[in-house]
Amino acid sequence: MTFNKFSEWIRNFQTLSPNSTIYLCFWIFGLINNILYVVILSAAIDIVDTDIPKSLVLLVDILPSLTIKLLSPFFIQRIRYGYRIILLIILSCVGMILVSLKDLWICLLGVGLASLSSGFGEVTFLQLTHMYKEISLNGWSSGTGGAGLFGSAVYWLVTTVLHIPIHISLLLFSILPFGFLLYFRLGTYVEYQALPNPEITTIDIEAPELEPELGVFIGDHSNEESISSHVLETLAKLKVLVVPYMLPLTTVYFFEYLINQAVSPTLLFPIATPDENSMSHLSLFHKYRDYYVTYSILYQIGVFISRSTAHSFRVKKLYILSFLQAINLFIVLLQSTNYIVHQPWSIMVLIVYEGLLGGSSYVNTFLNVLSNVRPQDREFALGSVSIADSLGILLAALVGMKLEPTLCQHQINNNRPWCTLD
Repeated sequence: MTFNKFSEWIRNFQTLSPNSTIYLCFWIFGLINNILYVVILSAAIDIVDTDIPKSLVLLVDILPSLTIKLLSPFFIQRIRYGYRIILLIILSCVGMILVSLKDLWICLLGVGLASLSSGFGEVTFLQLTHMYKEISLNGWSSGTGGAGLFGSAVYWLVTTVLHIPIHISLLLFSILPFGFLLYFRLGTYVEYQALPNPEITTIDIEAPELEPELGVFIGDHSNEESISSHVLETLAKLKVLVVPYMLPLTTVYFFEYLINQAVSPTLLFPIATPDENSMSHLSLFHKYRDYYVTYSILYQIGVFISRSTAHSFRVKKLYILSFLQAINLFIVLLQSTNYIVHQPWSIMVLIVYEGLLGGSSYVNTFLNVLSNVRPQDREFALGSVSIADSLGILLAALVGMKLEPTLCQHQINNNRPWCTLD
C-alpha cells in the first residue's frame, strides 16, 4: 500500500506544470538544506550543559558554513552541480549521525559537517535560481522558512511531547538529505526557464562575464591569467555587492542571532508547580529549557511567514530592516537585565516579529539581486551575497559567547537563577 501511494505521488509530480515543478523542487531543497541547521540550534539546549553558552553550538554550526561561502567564489565554478548534490548528501547524513552520538566533541564534529553541507548547499541552490528565475527563489525562500518551522516544531514534538531520546530524535533527521536527488528531475526544465531576461538592470559588476549554463559556472579567464589576478578580480566583484546587499543582511542576522542564541536562553520566567493554577503551568512550560525551544518555534513561524510572502511585499531599502531588528535586540536586553514584564506572552509576540524581519530581509535581499544585477553576473552575485547572513551569525556567536554568561550572572545576582536550571 505504501509503495502504491509513493508511485502515485511520483506520477502526480510528473504531471505538474513546469513552474509548479520548479517551485516544489526548490521548496524541498530549501527545506532539506536548512532543516538540519535548525534542528541543531533547537537541540543546543540538550547538546551542551547548562553552564556552557549555547553560542558554542551556534559557533560550530556557522563557522564551516561561512568558510565554504567565503571560499566558494574562487573555486565553485569548477564543480558541476550534480557532483555538488552527491557531496551534500554525504556531508549531511554523516554529520547528523555524528550529532546523534552522546560524546560532546564527536557531536560538535557532526555539527561542523552539517554546517559545511548547509553553507555549500545554500551557495549551490541560490546559484541555481539564476537558471530558473524568480519562481525558484520564491520556492527556495519558502522552503528554508518551512525548514525552520518544521525542524523546530518536530524537534519540540519528539523530545518534549513524545519524550523520544535526544540521540534517536537527531538520528531520524539523517534520512532527509536524500531528497536532494530531486535535483536530477530539474534538468528537463532548464531550457524552459533559462531565457534572456528582458528586465532593465541597474548594477553592473565590473568583471569577466559569466556563462549561464546549467552545471558549470565559467569565468572569462585566459589560461595565462595568474591566480593572484583571478583573486583580485573576484574580490573586485564582491566589493560591489557589499553596501547594497551584504552589509544590511549581515546586520539583521547579527542582531537576530544575538537574540536567539545569547539573550533568549535568559528570557525566563518562574516555572509553576503542578498544584499551582497559573498561566505558566497551563502554557506547558514544565522546564526552563522549554522556553528556549518554544522561542525557537515562534521565531521560525515568523521566518516561514515572511519568507513565503515577502516577494509580495517588496522592501527596497534593506537598512530599514536592520534598524528595526536592532530595536528588538535592545528590548530583549532590557527584559533580560531588568525583568520588566513578568509573563512570557509579550516576549513571545516579539520573537515572532523578529522572525518576520529576518525572513523578509533574506528574501528581499536576493530578490533585489535578481532585479538589479545584470544577468551575466547574477549567478556569481547570488552565491556570493549568501556570505552575508553567515557572517552576521558568526559575529553573533562570538559576541554571544560572552553575552549569555554575563546576562545569566546578572540574573543570578538579582535572585533569578533560572538560567542555571534545567
